[in-house]
Amino acid sequence: MKYVIRLLLLFLSLAYIVFVTVRYSRAEDKRVCTALQIDILDSAQATFISKDGIEKMLRSKGIHPVGRTMSTISPINIERTIERDSFIRRAICTLTPGSRVRLAVIQRIPLLRVMADNGEDYYIDEVGTRMEAMGYEADLPIVTGIITPDFARKRLKVLGNFLRNDPFWDSQVEQIIVLPNKDIDLIMRVGDQVVHFGKIEDINKKFRNLRAFYTDIMPKVGWHKYSEINVSYDGRVICKRKKPQKVAKSKPAPEQKTAETGQQNSETTQPKSPTGQQNSPKGQ
Repeated sequence: MKYVIRLLLLFLSLAYIVFVTVRYSRAEDKRVCTALQIDILDSAQATFISKDGIEKMLRSKGIHPVGRTMSTISPINIERTIERDSFIRRAICTLTPGSRVRLAVIQRIPLLRVMADNGEDYYIDEVGTRMEAMGYEADLPIVTGIITPDFARKRLKVLGNFLRNDPFWDSQVEQIIVLPNKDIDLIMRVGDQVVHFGKIEDINKKFRNLRAFYTDIMPKVGWHKYSEINVSYDGRVICKRKKPQKVAKSKPAPEQKTAETGQQNSETTQPKSPTGQQNSPKGQ
Protein backbone atom coordinates (compact mmCIF):
# COMPACT_ATOMS: atom_id res chain seq x y z
CA MET A 1 0.00 0.00 0.00
CA LYS A 2 2.79 2.42 0.92
CA TYR A 3 4.53 1.63 -2.36
CA VAL A 4 1.37 2.51 -4.32
CA ILE A 5 0.97 5.78 -2.43
CA ARG A 6 4.58 6.74 -3.19
CA LEU A 7 4.08 6.03 -6.88
CA LEU A 8 0.90 8.11 -6.89
CA LEU A 9 2.64 11.04 -5.19
CA LEU A 10 5.52 10.81 -7.66
CA PHE A 11 3.10 10.80 -10.58
CA LEU A 12 1.23 13.83 -9.22
CA SER A 13 4.50 15.70 -8.71
CA LEU A 14 5.63 15.02 -12.27
CA ALA A 15 2.24 16.04 -13.61
CA TYR A 16 2.42 19.32 -11.66
CA ILE A 17 5.88 20.08 -13.01
CA VAL A 18 4.75 19.43 -16.59
CA PHE A 19 1.65 21.59 -16.07
CA VAL A 20 3.63 24.52 -14.65
CA THR A 21 6.26 24.26 -17.40
CA VAL A 22 3.69 24.22 -20.20
CA ARG A 23 1.68 27.06 -18.67
CA TYR A 24 4.78 29.15 -18.12
CA SER A 25 6.01 28.51 -21.66
CA ARG A 26 2.69 29.50 -23.21
CA ALA A 27 2.47 32.63 -21.07
CA GLU A 28 5.94 33.68 -22.12
CA ASP A 29 5.56 32.87 -25.82
CA LYS A 30 4.62 36.41 -26.85
CA ARG A 31 6.70 38.30 -24.33
CA VAL A 32 9.80 40.13 -25.44
CA CYS A 33 13.14 39.57 -23.73
CA THR A 34 14.07 42.73 -21.86
CA ALA A 35 17.50 41.88 -20.43
CA LEU A 36 20.44 39.49 -20.64
CA GLN A 37 22.21 38.76 -17.36
CA ILE A 38 25.76 37.42 -17.80
CA ASP A 39 27.67 35.88 -14.89
CA ILE A 40 31.33 35.03 -15.52
CA LEU A 41 32.60 32.59 -12.92
CA ASP A 42 36.22 32.65 -11.69
CA SER A 43 36.57 36.20 -13.00
CA ALA A 44 39.07 36.94 -10.21
CA GLN A 45 41.47 34.28 -11.55
CA ALA A 46 41.31 35.16 -15.24
CA THR A 47 40.06 38.08 -17.30
CA PHE A 48 40.22 36.62 -20.79
CA ILE A 49 36.44 36.74 -21.18
CA SER A 50 34.36 39.88 -20.67
CA LYS A 51 30.62 40.52 -20.67
CA ASP A 52 31.01 42.91 -23.58
CA GLY A 53 32.90 40.25 -25.52
CA ILE A 54 30.12 37.72 -24.99
CA GLU A 55 27.45 40.19 -26.07
CA LYS A 56 29.42 41.03 -29.22
CA MET A 57 29.74 37.31 -29.96
CA LEU A 58 25.97 36.81 -29.68
CA ARG A 59 25.22 39.87 -31.84
CA SER A 60 27.66 38.76 -34.53
CA LYS A 61 25.80 35.43 -34.76
CA GLY A 62 22.39 37.13 -34.73
CA ILE A 63 21.20 35.38 -31.59
CA HIS A 64 21.37 38.13 -28.95
CA PRO A 65 18.15 37.57 -26.98
CA VAL A 66 17.22 41.14 -26.04
CA GLY A 67 14.31 42.37 -28.19
CA ARG A 68 13.33 38.87 -29.31
CA THR A 69 10.20 37.03 -28.23
CA MET A 70 10.89 34.41 -25.59
CA SER A 71 9.50 31.62 -27.78
CA THR A 72 12.19 32.24 -30.43
CA ILE A 73 15.13 32.16 -28.03
CA SER A 74 17.08 28.88 -27.99
CA PRO A 75 19.18 28.46 -24.83
CA ILE A 76 20.96 25.47 -26.37
CA ASN A 77 21.95 27.48 -29.44
CA ILE A 78 23.33 30.26 -27.24
CA GLU A 79 25.32 27.77 -25.16
CA ARG A 80 26.85 26.08 -28.19
CA THR A 81 27.81 29.42 -29.74
CA ILE A 82 29.54 30.63 -26.58
CA GLU A 83 31.36 27.33 -26.03
CA ARG A 84 33.06 27.62 -29.43
CA ASP A 85 35.44 30.08 -27.77
CA SER A 86 38.42 28.01 -26.58
CA PHE A 87 38.67 30.09 -23.38
CA ILE A 88 35.18 29.04 -22.27
CA ARG A 89 34.74 25.65 -20.62
CA ARG A 90 30.96 25.69 -20.13
CA ALA A 91 28.01 27.96 -20.76
CA ILE A 92 24.60 27.54 -19.11
CA CYS A 93 21.69 29.55 -20.51
CA THR A 94 18.24 29.69 -18.89
CA LEU A 95 15.01 31.63 -19.43
CA THR A 96 13.86 33.29 -16.22
CA PRO A 97 10.59 34.91 -15.09
CA GLY A 98 10.24 38.55 -15.99
CA SER A 99 11.21 38.04 -19.64
CA ARG A 100 14.92 37.79 -18.91
CA VAL A 101 17.70 35.47 -20.07
CA ARG A 102 20.47 34.43 -17.72
CA LEU A 103 23.83 33.18 -19.01
CA ALA A 104 26.45 31.65 -16.69
CA VAL A 105 29.92 31.24 -18.17
CA ILE A 106 32.72 29.06 -16.75
CA GLN A 107 36.17 30.04 -18.01
CA ARG A 108 39.18 27.89 -18.73
CA ILE A 109 42.11 28.94 -16.56
CA PRO A 110 45.41 28.77 -18.53
CA LEU A 111 48.48 27.21 -16.92
CA LEU A 112 51.24 27.77 -19.48
CA ARG A 113 51.81 29.65 -22.71
CA VAL A 114 53.35 27.60 -25.51
CA MET A 115 55.45 29.42 -28.11
CA ALA A 116 56.85 26.53 -30.12
CA ASP A 117 59.71 26.62 -32.62
CA ASN A 118 57.26 25.91 -35.45
CA GLY A 119 55.48 29.22 -34.78
CA GLU A 120 52.48 27.89 -32.84
CA ASP A 121 51.31 30.18 -30.05
CA TYR A 122 48.67 28.99 -27.59
CA TYR A 123 47.83 28.35 -23.94
CA ILE A 124 46.97 25.07 -22.22
CA ASP A 125 44.67 24.64 -19.22
CA GLU A 126 44.72 22.15 -16.35
CA VAL A 127 43.42 19.28 -18.51
CA GLY A 128 45.72 20.05 -21.44
CA THR A 129 43.10 21.73 -23.61
CA ARG A 130 44.58 24.05 -26.22
CA MET A 131 43.48 27.69 -26.09
CA GLU A 132 44.47 29.92 -29.00
CA ALA A 133 46.31 33.07 -27.89
CA MET A 134 44.58 35.50 -30.31
CA GLY A 135 45.96 38.61 -28.62
CA TYR A 136 45.28 37.47 -25.05
CA GLU A 137 48.09 38.15 -22.57
CA ALA A 138 48.74 36.43 -19.24
CA ASP A 139 51.68 36.46 -16.84
CA LEU A 140 52.48 32.74 -17.08
CA PRO A 141 55.59 30.63 -17.66
CA ILE A 142 56.44 30.47 -21.36
CA VAL A 143 57.28 27.12 -22.97
CA THR A 144 59.60 27.18 -25.98
CA GLY A 145 61.33 24.54 -28.09
CA ILE A 146 60.18 21.53 -30.06
CA ILE A 147 56.67 20.89 -28.71
CA THR A 148 54.13 18.48 -30.13
CA PRO A 149 50.42 18.72 -29.24
CA ASP A 150 50.62 15.30 -27.58
CA PHE A 151 53.56 16.36 -25.40
CA ALA A 152 51.77 19.56 -24.38
CA ARG A 153 48.55 17.74 -23.56
CA LYS A 154 50.11 14.85 -21.61
CA ARG A 155 53.36 16.14 -20.09
CA LEU A 156 53.36 19.92 -19.95
CA LYS A 157 49.97 19.97 -18.24
CA VAL A 158 51.46 17.88 -15.40
CA LEU A 159 54.25 20.40 -14.86
CA GLY A 160 51.85 23.31 -15.23
CA ASN A 161 49.48 21.93 -12.58
CA PHE A 162 52.40 21.44 -10.19
CA LEU A 163 53.49 25.05 -10.65
CA ARG A 164 49.93 26.34 -10.26
CA ASN A 165 49.60 24.54 -6.92
CA ASP A 166 52.99 25.69 -5.59
CA PRO A 167 53.08 29.48 -5.13
CA PHE A 168 56.87 29.54 -4.66
CA TRP A 169 57.77 27.83 -7.92
CA ASP A 170 54.87 29.41 -9.78
CA SER A 171 56.47 32.78 -9.11
CA GLN A 172 60.02 31.58 -9.84
CA VAL A 173 59.81 29.67 -13.13
CA GLU A 174 59.86 32.11 -16.03
CA GLN A 175 60.61 29.89 -19.02
CA ILE A 176 60.52 26.16 -19.84
CA ILE A 177 62.72 25.01 -22.71
CA VAL A 178 61.80 21.68 -24.33
CA LEU A 179 64.85 19.97 -25.82
CA PRO A 180 64.76 17.56 -28.80
CA ASN A 181 65.00 14.52 -26.46
CA LYS A 182 62.01 15.88 -24.44
CA ASP A 183 64.19 16.85 -21.48
CA ILE A 184 63.46 20.33 -20.19
CA ASP A 185 65.55 23.22 -18.93
CA LEU A 186 64.19 25.91 -16.64
CA ILE A 187 64.97 29.62 -16.60
CA MET A 188 64.23 31.28 -13.26
CA ARG A 189 63.25 34.85 -12.47
CA VAL A 190 65.93 35.05 -9.76
CA GLY A 191 69.50 34.17 -10.72
CA ASP A 192 70.94 33.57 -14.17
CA GLN A 193 71.53 29.83 -13.94
CA VAL A 194 70.06 27.28 -16.31
CA VAL A 195 68.35 24.48 -14.38
CA HIS A 196 68.60 21.11 -16.15
CA PHE A 197 65.42 19.39 -15.01
CA GLY A 198 65.49 16.32 -17.26
CA LYS A 199 62.28 14.43 -17.98
CA ILE A 200 58.98 15.64 -16.57
CA GLU A 201 58.88 12.97 -13.90
CA ASP A 202 59.61 12.82 -10.16
CA ILE A 203 58.58 16.46 -10.16
CA ASN A 204 58.04 16.77 -6.40
CA LYS A 205 61.43 15.25 -5.56
CA LYS A 206 63.34 17.38 -8.06
CA PHE A 207 61.77 20.64 -6.96
CA ARG A 208 62.22 19.68 -3.30
CA ASN A 209 65.94 19.12 -3.86
CA LEU A 210 66.23 22.33 -5.85
CA ARG A 211 64.50 24.34 -3.15
CA ALA A 212 66.78 22.90 -0.47
CA PHE A 213 69.76 23.93 -2.62
CA TYR A 214 68.34 27.42 -3.02
CA THR A 215 67.67 27.72 0.71
CA ASP A 216 70.82 26.12 2.18
CA ILE A 217 73.60 26.60 -0.38
CA MET A 218 72.95 29.61 -2.58
CA PRO A 219 72.84 32.20 0.24
CA LYS A 220 76.30 31.01 1.34
CA VAL A 221 78.08 30.84 -2.01
CA GLY A 222 76.20 33.62 -3.81
CA TRP A 223 73.64 33.59 -6.59
CA HIS A 224 76.20 34.15 -9.34
CA LYS A 225 78.69 31.38 -8.62
CA TYR A 226 77.12 28.69 -10.82
CA SER A 227 76.08 28.82 -14.46
CA GLU A 228 74.19 25.51 -14.48
CA ILE A 229 72.26 23.47 -11.91
CA ASN A 230 71.33 19.87 -12.70
CA VAL A 231 68.58 18.08 -10.77
CA SER A 232 67.93 15.36 -13.34
CA TYR A 233 69.99 12.81 -11.40
CA ASP A 234 68.25 10.80 -8.70
CA GLY A 235 68.49 12.61 -5.35
CA ARG A 236 71.43 14.79 -6.39
CA VAL A 237 72.03 18.41 -7.32
CA ILE A 238 75.07 18.89 -9.55
CA CYS A 239 76.34 22.36 -10.33
CA LYS A 240 78.73 23.84 -12.85
CA ARG A 241 80.79 26.84 -11.82
CA LYS A 242 81.00 29.87 -14.00
CA LYS A 243 84.23 30.35 -15.84
CA PRO A 244 86.18 33.27 -14.39
CA GLN A 245 86.15 36.26 -16.61
CA LYS A 246 89.51 37.20 -18.07
CA VAL A 247 90.42 40.85 -17.86
CA ALA A 248 92.70 41.78 -20.73
CA LYS A 249 95.38 44.37 -20.08
CA SER A 250 94.99 47.40 -22.23
CA LYS A 251 97.97 49.12 -23.75
CA PRO A 252 98.67 52.52 -22.23
CA ALA A 253 97.59 55.27 -24.56
CA PRO A 254 100.11 57.94 -25.51
CA GLU A 255 99.85 60.99 -23.34
CA GLN A 256 98.59 63.47 -25.81
CA LYS A 257 95.54 65.60 -26.08
CA THR A 258 92.86 64.53 -28.47
CA ALA A 259 91.52 66.96 -30.97
CA GLU A 260 87.93 66.51 -29.84
CA THR A 261 88.12 66.55 -26.04
CA GLY A 262 91.42 68.14 -25.33
CA GLN A 263 91.98 65.63 -22.49
CA GLN A 264 94.52 62.83 -21.94
CA ASN A 265 93.28 59.42 -23.19
CA SER A 266 95.04 57.19 -20.64
CA GLU A 267 92.12 55.85 -18.49
CA THR A 268 91.18 52.16 -18.84
CA THR A 269 87.65 50.92 -18.03
CA GLN A 270 87.61 47.43 -16.54
CA PRO A 271 84.63 45.08 -16.96
CA LYS A 272 82.74 44.04 -13.87
CA SER A 273 82.90 40.54 -12.52
CA PRO A 274 79.72 38.51 -11.81
CA THR A 275 79.75 39.85 -8.24
CA GLY A 276 79.37 43.39 -9.44
CA GLN A 277 82.95 44.44 -8.45
CA GLN A 278 85.69 45.38 -10.84
CA ASN A 279 88.46 42.84 -11.34
CA SER A 280 92.01 44.09 -11.26
CA PRO A 281 94.29 43.10 -14.15
CA LYS A 282 96.68 40.26 -13.35
CA GLY A 283 99.95 41.26 -11.84
CA GLN A 284 98.58 44.32 -10.06
